[in-house]
Amino acid sequence: MPSLAPRRTRVKVCCIRSAAEVALAVDHGADAVGFVAAMPSGRGPIADELIAELVPTVPPPVATFLLTCETDPDAIVDHVRRTRPSTVQLVDEGAVPAHGTVRDALPGLRIVQVIHVEDGSAVDRAVAASVTADALLLDSGRPALAVPELGGTGRVHDWSVSAAIVEVSPVPVLLAGGLDPGNVAEAIAQVRPFGLDLCSGLRPHGGLDDGRLRAFMGAVADADRAAVAH
Repeated sequence: MPSLAPRRTRVKVCCIRSAAEVALAVDHGADAVGFVAAMPSGRGPIADELIAELVPTVPPPVATFLLTCETDPDAIVDHVRRTRPSTVQLVDEGAVPAHGTVRDALPGLRIVQVIHVEDGSAVDRAVAASVTADALLLDSGRPALAVPELGGTGRVHDWSVSAAIVEVSPVPVLLAGGLDPGNVAEAIAQVRPFGLDLCSGLRPHGGLDDGRLRAFMGAVADADRAAVAH
């Protein structure tokens, strides 16, 4: 009987800020790159004009994600049309009712809805969002704060809740929040997500770090092989 190929966990490198960072992420095998637009807080935002310049530099089949905090459907559509990504990542759960309108206006666009995992209520919210989203992304934001945190916190949340969401979600689930080369194997083993999303864990000094990225991709590959072996 032929040996099973390792299950491959996809990797999205987020908070991309330059053509050099695009090239570094692609060279190391990233499946997607993320561009963070204006946010109420967090690291990594760049101007929409720069996002529009960088998106065409990403070679297929690497996906391009626009991270937007817009919740109004017309504002989301306008933001996508100005930046032209292949995927929109909606970081505010208030955008869930806009999914249908956005899809009608931009039928080729993939919609990824962020669910902020603060407690077990995230499971029901994730299931509801999965009805209209193409994928979910589980992050560690605190949207109810006076200045909302909608990502980029560098904080790990309760992976047992994330694992429960993966179990019931009919769409792919990406895991974010405080991932780095040292904890990613445990994250994959516990949550079994379709993919991983990371920003701060690869940026000890602000810019995308080649050594950290290399170590992270190696740790993901090792964890995938270990999962098949067991």
